[in-house]
Amino acid sequence: MRVQKPKGTVDILPDVSGSWEKVEQIARNFFKRANYGEIRTPTFENYEVFSRSSGETSDVVEKEMYDFNDKGGRHIALRPEGTAGVVRAYVEDKLYGPEVVKPFNVYYLATTFRYERPQAGRQREFHQIGVESFGSSNPLADVETIMLGHDLLAELGVKQYELHINTLGNAQVRKDYHDALVNYFTPLRDKLSDDSKRRLEKNPLRILDSKAPEDKEFLPNAPKIVDYLDEDSKANFEAITDKLDRLGIKYVIDNDLVRGLDYYTGIIFEFMVDDKSLWESPTTILGGGRYNHLVEEFDGPETPAVGFGIGEERLMLVLQKQNPELVANEGIDFFITNIGEGTAFKAVEIARDLRKQGFSAQYDVDQKKLKAQFKKADRVKAKYVITLGEKEVEQGILNIKRLADGKVKEAKFDDLGKMEEIIKDFED
Repeated sequence: MRVQKPKGTVDILPDVSGSWEKVEQIARNFFKRANYGEIRTPTFENYEVFSRSSGETSDVVEKEMYDFNDKGGRHIALRPEGTAGVVRAYVEDKLYGPEVVKPFNVYYLATTFRYERPQAGRQREFHQIGVESFGSSNPLADVETIMLGHDLLAELGVKQYELHINTLGNAQVRKDYHDALVNYFTPLRDKLSDDSKRRLEKNPLRILDSKAPEDKEFLPNAPKIVDYLDEDSKANFEAITDKLDRLGIKYVIDNDLVRGLDYYTGIIFEFMVDDKSLWESPTTILGGGRYNHLVEEFDGPETPAVGFGIGEERLMLVLQKQNPELVANEGIDFFITNIGEGTAFKAVEIARDLRKQGFSAQYDVDQKKLKAQFKKADRVKAKYVITLGEKEVEQGILNIKRLADGKVKEAKFDDLGKMEEIIKDFED
């Protein structure tokens, strides 16, 4: 029997991995410009890290977590999302100490795992780009996080996206809203899905996120949290939306917005892409919000926090459709072809020299006929071809051809270290 990859996983092959690398590098550079440092946490954690943070009634814990007992009897889970592991590291490594600058801002690019039905842009092994900011309860921290998400999507060339925002208020607001949901759904209990019957007992807010047909008919008339907000919660929300207005960041106040994890408090948000060539209805590409009590759940000090995550698979689908130039294979800078005695090793030396200067360069290790080498140069989308024959080696001359227009220049071996200047000569 032929060995195959598990269902819900994808091989990211060299012809496309370059576009992933480019997107990730743009994200890294973008976050660094905002002074966010990279954090890398384990791919697997103790099960409690995710059950405690995501909530026992969340779909992530109830249905989607990859968890198992290891050989030492420890209950282990593969990372289903990025935030919980970062919070665990924040507490365990005492990143709340006085010597650490606050807010403590980090970003990550993480491999994550959820057992769910594979579909376009969603796999069982997937990749997440995210940011977390610890230590500030000021609305500016929320604005900064939302602005980062908005501006990163813009820098990547994502189009037709819209910011949806809502607020879960403070602890008292959430308690009052919890009671209102219980009062609304309890008389309907027998008509709800089995999942929602359990959620009604533990966390009725989860019912609002249900995709079950038997639940959906009751959702439009369910209580809205906006009706339970106190003055402080309203003022906080307005402080955020006012600054978004002044920044020119458009948004929709979405009273039906509910995030799928239990740790959110205060503002929550999603950026949705409305592109009919991709999906029938607007689809979330980036989501996040504030979670002011999660650090305490991990026995750390009271610490306000806010962050977001992007599903990279879904992002790549959008970019392939909306900004294909960004994810196109750009090819390499130079391909060195050679023919004749004593030219092969010179091709090696030239490629090495060009790479040291920061150019991408390749030569034919198989030393096939010159025609085959030129075909290979075309296939790897080389911008320039350097051709070496016995005469060129003897005279110390480089014959450089730009494939886009066939323009040819000659340069001396001694000038090889000035390739940047030689390329500029092509524009004269």
